[in-house]
Amino acid sequence: MMQTDEKHLQEMITQLDQLHHDALELEKKFAIAIKSVHPSFRKSARNLLHYLSLRQHDIRHLQEGLSRMGLSSLGRAEGHVLASLQAVRDMLCQLRSCEVIKKPVPVSFDESGELLEKHTNDLLGPSPKKHGTRIMVTFSTDLAHDHELLKRMLLAGMDCARINCAHDNEQVWEAMVQSVRKAEKETGRNCKILMDLMGPKLRTGPLKPGPALLPIRPIQNELGQLVSPAKVWLAPPGEVSEVPVDASLPLDEAWVAQLQQGDKLRFRDTRGRKRTLTVMQRKEKGVIAHLFKTSYIGTGTELTIKKESALERSAKVGQLPASEAPIYLRKDDLLVLTKEQTPGEPALYDAEGHIVKPAHIACTLPEVFSRVKAGQPILFDDGKIAGTIMEVNEDNLLVKITEAKESGSRLLYDKGINLPETKLNLEGLTQQDRKNLAFVAKHADAVSLSFVNQPEMVEALHRELKELRAPQLGIMLKIETKEGFRNLPRLLLTVMKNHPAGVMIARGDLAVECGWERLAEVQEEILWLSEAAHIPVVWATQVLESLSKKGRPSRAEITDAAMSQRADCVMLNKGPYVLRAIELLDDILKRMQEHQHKKTSMLRLLHVSELEMPTSDTAN
Repeated sequence: MMQTDEKHLQEMITQLDQLHHDALELEKKFAIAIKSVHPSFRKSARNLLHYLSLRQHDIRHLQEGLSRMGLSSLGRAEGHVLASLQAVRDMLCQLRSCEVIKKPVPVSFDESGELLEKHTNDLLGPSPKKHGTRIMVTFSTDLAHDHELLKRMLLAGMDCARINCAHDNEQVWEAMVQSVRKAEKETGRNCKILMDLMGPKLRTGPLKPGPALLPIRPIQNELGQLVSPAKVWLAPPGEVSEVPVDASLPLDEAWVAQLQQGDKLRFRDTRGRKRTLTVMQRKEKGVIAHLFKTSYIGTGTELTIKKESALERSAKVGQLPASEAPIYLRKDDLLVLTKEQTPGEPALYDAEGHIVKPAHIACTLPEVFSRVKAGQPILFDDGKIAGTIMEVNEDNLLVKITEAKESGSRLLYDKGINLPETKLNLEGLTQQDRKNLAFVAKHADAVSLSFVNQPEMVEALHRELKELRAPQLGIMLKIETKEGFRNLPRLLLTVMKNHPAGVMIARGDLAVECGWERLAEVQEEILWLSEAAHIPVVWATQVLESLSKKGRPSRAEITDAAMSQRADCVMLNKGPYVLRAIELLDDILKRMQEHQHKKTSMLRLLHVSELEMPTSDTAN
């Protein structure tokens, strides 16, 4: 071997030794933190620190050199850092005929996979038979009562149920939990239950009530063609339908009692459009009718039966709840964000079209007003509306809108607010989260901590679980803010004090906070760090969203679903076609398992590679 080759080999060996040394030094610095993690995570915590040390160096030149020699370029070292460094060093020593120095490693190649598999099983349940990636589904309210659909979802491939505490109430949640447990017994399939705490989510406050108006819309496809009529419950005030419906109209009890299947109920909606409700089914307390065209129905809308035998031909719709009056915002508009929970209102204009008073809406977290600064960006409703904070006062913020639809973007109640450049330093659990946690600890297998930014929030959750005598409850960290992503290493070391634990990549808010252009690389980094900690990852937000909500997926969604196989679990959102989404995702994951494991391509036999030798005729 030439002298230059000897020198190059020695340089690489020296660099590997330095990487190994630095990894152990970082481990020493965090010795106390390692001792405090759960025994099941002790080796994983050490490996995480080794990986963080490795990524403090730019080793691309070393990787290129190793790759040219046909050796491992350390691109898959996440789960077993020191073992990878040791293996590559041994090979270089074989080439250089130098002494192979065996050093102890905390996690071997085999042990890395075993640790991740165990931690995933403990949090998300046993691996599906068809593929190694679990499927999680967010529950909609109707699943509290539609047991047959829930059972079909379980049989189609659902492994985990997600219940969001930001919606519904304990009565609905308990019905969902009981239905899941019943379906498990009936199908013989396991289903873990994850419940989301709302966390310190910034949201818009209430709006000034609009008119008592109920829009009812049938389901249509992308071409505007009818897919399914709207199901409308007609009954006396206070009577609730036994089956899921799209809308309910309160009507006189005697008038409803005379309705029969097939009756046509004519009316004009609030726009003056002629519409018809067709009675499809008679129930004990009321009737279910179908509506085939979009209608706007208000308090006092008159319904008329078109048959001579009717005792009472007409009845008026009773008192409906007030509708929301949205705030429409355009570029360069001003918006006042208030600390006081005063109902929001649109801007007021004079006769000449000049603004007399800008639009205003409240913010749910008062801590914001003491921590934001003028000039910082602010986003609303998953980034659909963007603005810049112009003025900061004790009780309000003045925002100038910088991005919105030309026709005006609607801002409604309970929409998310993101402050990507603001450090909010929210450390504890909210009062509502603590209240909900008592229910979660009793009924769920794991709890998801939303908008977790600081390790102190995780510590607060640990203390609450200890008080509730539920330290065994799994914890899922939802990474959905720029601050949470920046603090991910410390968050991982903190959550590893509890076992089991996991990470959810909440790509919706994360994209808004970090920027759409950075989402892909941020997602990759979360996957790397979590694998280094042998912690399972949930790939979430808008997976097969078009299929779940509209019945047909986009091409990009199919590719995204295929890439999700690199995570340990994939989450689907609720929608009328969620069953089809589960079935398709299950099929995609099964197919992709043959081709990919995490970042590693699996080189199975490819049928397209089976070339036939050309005959003499075709050759000519």
